[in-house]
Parts: sequence; structure tokens; C-alpha cells
Amino acid sequence: MDLEIDYGGDYHYIPATSVGNGIGIQVMPDIFSYTVQIVNIVFTGTPQSENFVLIDAGMPGSAIQILSALKERFGEEARPKAIILTHGHFDHVGALVDLVQHWEIPVYAHELELPFLTGQRNYPEPDPTVEGGMIAKISALFPNEAINLGNYVEPLPSNGSVPHLPNFQWMHTPGHSPGHISLFREQDKTLIAGDAFVTVKQDSLYKVFTQEQEVNGPPIYFTPDWKTAKQSVIKLASLKPQVAITGHDLPMSGDALASGLERLAQQFDDIAVPDHGRYVDKQH
Repeated sequence: MDLEIDYGGDYHYIPATSVGNGIGIQVMPDIFSYTVQIVNIVFTGTPQSENFVLIDAGMPGSAIQILSALKERFGEEARPKAIILTHGHFDHVGALVDLVQHWEIPVYAHELELPFLTGQRNYPEPDPTVEGGMIAKISALFPNEAINLGNYVEPLPSNGSVPHLPNFQWMHTPGHSPGHISLFREQDKTLIAGDAFVTVKQDSLYKVFTQEQEVNGPPIYFTPDWKTAKQSVIKLASLKPQVAITGHDLPMSGDALASGLERLAQQFDDIAVPDHGRYVDKQH
């Protein structure tokens, strides 16, 4: 495997933390959501299992925190079978290079996301001009340059299967990024949604800090394709998930999830799409 891997040139620590930082939630017997500053990662597999997967890789500089949480759940010598990425934005790959170098394990992502993970293409710059709260205003500070995982990253199987997660299927849910995916387990209607939608108003600093819950669209300052993002939410709502873990804020389940996601799907333009912004204006 290629050992010449690195973060993008604008990689740096982001001093943003919510009250949920460092808290883990047992969502299902084999699904554990863990908050790294303002973003969630997911461990699959029951405690002390040797067969588990890490989904997403947290904020820049968070490798030690992630390793500590993982060892607490799975044991001192624990090593995941793979890392699955919902997408490659900075807050989902923040510890990825460190973790890959530590474990030497494969990373899987949608083929459309690979250019952003192999140093070939940068994401569109975040939009601080977009209508929104304080986090949107400071989003110009957020990294957008591609990381380079070299030969460690592989495309997900085209048939929708997920390596080492036999009961899950991945589905393409673009809009927030070109190769964004979500993971769904039909047997218990468990959804791992990434940032296709979130359960907090992500542009509001107060709501991010307090983890005040509401089903909302993807983070507005990093979403360049709102028409496609809407179709992805409609697709996920049609699955009628019973529990959902999103990239930001607490997991949701039951009636709160069902009603919130259905409302978002039906009123996406009013709830999720900002009135103005660099990427909004391009689509009008």
C-alpha cells in the first residue's frame, strides 16, 4: 500500500465544540454513536467484538480521542476491519490519515468522492455569505482541500453492499457532496445518514453548542447542489427509518424522526434552502 498519504494543505484544528463532545450513545446493540467536538462518528459491532467498522473519522486533530473511545468499547488491541466514509468533508475525515497510518486498514467511499480523497480535486469553498448563523459566517476558516489517501481508499461495491457490514446497504445521497452516501439496514430500519440531513440547525452556533434537536437539511455553508440534496432527502424519507444517526447532533427515533423527516421532505425549499448564497444563487 502507498505510505505517502497526507492531509490537505489547509488542514488545521477547528476550535468548535458542543456539549456532546466525548459522549457516546448506544443506539442499537451493535450501533454506537460517538461525538467528536461537533460531529458524530459511528462504531458498528457489539462491545469487545473483533469484527467492527468505523464510519467517518471526526474532526482535525481528533485521532487520540477516537482511539481512546474505540479502545474503551472494543478493547486495548482493537482494530476495525475498515473505515467507511459517508463523504470526505474536513469534519468527517479529520483524523483519517492518522488512523489509517495507525491501523493500515482500507477506507471505502463512493467513487465520485475519490478525487477529494486522493489529492486530485478540492471541494468547493465553504460559503460564508450564505444566509445563516454564526457558524456559516466563520465557515471560510474551514478546510476544503483534498486529502490524499493514496492506495488506502477504494470505491464501495457497485451493488450497494457494504464491506464487513452484511446487513447494510449503501445508497447514493448526493447534494451535500457529489459522492455522499447513507447506510440503511432494512431489518430494523436503521439509517446512518451522514450530512444528507442533520438533527440540528447546523449554521446556528447556539444550537450546535447546545445540541438543540430539529430535523434539518444539510449544513448550508458546505452544500453546493440544493436540487440534488432535496432529492436525497426525499429518497431517505421514503425508507421510513425508525432510527437515524446523522453527522451532527443526537440520534433520533420514532415519531419525532418520522414527522420531522417527512416535513423536511415536503417542505425542503422552505426549511433547508437558504434565501441567498453563492451556491443558491447559481441555481436560480
